[in-house]
Amino acid sequence: MLKRVLIANRGEVALRIIRACKELGLRTLAIHSREDSSALYVKKADRAVIVGPGPIKGYLNIYQIIEIAKQFQCDAIHPGYGFLAENAAFAQACEEIGITFVGPSSQAIRQMGNKITARRMMQAAGVPVSPGTEGAVNVDEAAAFAAESGYPVMLKASSGGGGRGLRAVHNEQELRDAFVIASAEAEASFGCGDMFVEKLIERPHHIEFQILADLYGNVVHLGERDCSIQRRHQKLVEMAPSLFLDPELRERMGAAAVAAARTCAYSNAGTVEFLVDKKRNFYFMEMNTRLQVEHTVTEQVTGIDIVREQLKIAGGKPLSFTQDDVELRGFAIEVRVNAEDPS
Repeated sequence: MLKRVLIANRGEVALRIIRACKELGLRTLAIHSREDSSALYVKKADRAVIVGPGPIKGYLNIYQIIEIAKQFQCDAIHPGYGFLAENAAFAQACEEIGITFVGPSSQAIRQMGNKITARRMMQAAGVPVSPGTEGAVNVDEAAAFAAESGYPVMLKASSGGGGRGLRAVHNEQELRDAFVIASAEAEASFGCGDMFVEKLIERPHHIEFQILADLYGNVVHLGERDCSIQRRHQKLVEMAPSLFLDPELRERMGAAAVAAARTCAYSNAGTVEFLVDKKRNFYFMEMNTRLQVEHTVTEQVTGIDIVREQLKIAGGKPLSFTQDDVELRGFAIEVRVNAEDPS
């Protein structure tokens, strides 16, 4: 059973974790930069420790965070979202010294973090994927696939995220120009410029399913969130449940999300994202191996506290409910305010 949790994050999500910990009787240790010293989450935590240097680097320093956890005898670290939440090296560092990482295994993070690997695993599990190349390709191989399958196509970085390394192209010249830019962008952002190609799903609905999985092989989904309203590949509005899905499609997509989690021996909270075309065919897009910013809309319609469930799972408890117990009631909407670079 967990006793003390280090929260490797700040702001709203840190407060969210502190609340769940208090409800479960767990002690909390916050980390903060000097600039965040007066933040509300620092005051709400049982203890707080300053990290640095600067306003951001301390939240990304794996070994500094690990040493603080050891010093204050924390038996778990919750990464929240952003920062180190999907960093396999961070999860592995926790595993190696016996601190519980409140999230999936480092292996699952690595597998799902590589979109080419994830795509192959989904195909093996029978989860639909859009037509595409079987692995990483060079620009000539990408052009050959597009010529055979027909434009438009989507160029994707194997390690991309947040719209980086992602380009829709409608002819060969666009493809050749965009391939070089997208690959370089991915190399700079993620340290890997490998690219693959998928047939572009035009005007899709972007539907994601929240899953929870314990350490004993039990996996459930908590229904979907519709994230179709976006700008520059950034979500603006999330809604649960989706008005686009009927009960039959919801059931099939939910089963696919559960299968996706099982194929990588997933545990804790995660999100399986799909694109749905105008004919209601759905295709696996990616899996987010962490708590999502928009998890709260799912909590509103299911009555299930996802962060509390994360902590209980990490503490070795089995899921206390089954798929049949999950019921969607009403609707919830989250709207984001995103900062953009005007240049």
